Amino acid sequence: MGDWYTIGAVLGVALGLGVIAAGILATSTIGIGAAAVLGAVVGGALGLAFGDTAEIVAGVLGGVLGAAAAAVVVRGALRRGGTRLGLAAYVGAVGLLVMLLALIPIAGYVVAVVFPFLAARMRGRQAARFAGLRTLAK
Repeated sequence: MGDWYTIGAVLGVALGLGVIAAGILATSTIGIGAAAVLGAVVGGALGLAFGDTAEIVAGVLGGVLGAAAAAVVVRGALRRGGTRLGLAAYVGAVGLLVMLLALIPIAGYVVAVVFPFLAARMRGRQAARFAGLRTLAK
């Protein structure tokens, strides 16, 4: 195909790896940083395995973006009462889906733009913890 395909594929796969890392580690502020560093290191190694400087930069950028975008979702879900293991499983499945989507030409670039945009949009809409049946008790 060409360099544009490998750059997009490395970007998308690293984004998916960052999402998986955030799903596992992003339960605290230190965990978010660790997920971003882990995503950057693994993404950079992936870029080094498949190409040269452009792929390494794309891998590092994808890993950090994926971890940061998924951390918003993870922290919001935990704040509302989600369980760690269940949330890690769901976010891990989304990360695998992103990795598979990245193998489609151009999709790696699209996912790398859409995920941070959706995370930024979601961050502004975060509600408080769900009250459940406590509101009916009044």
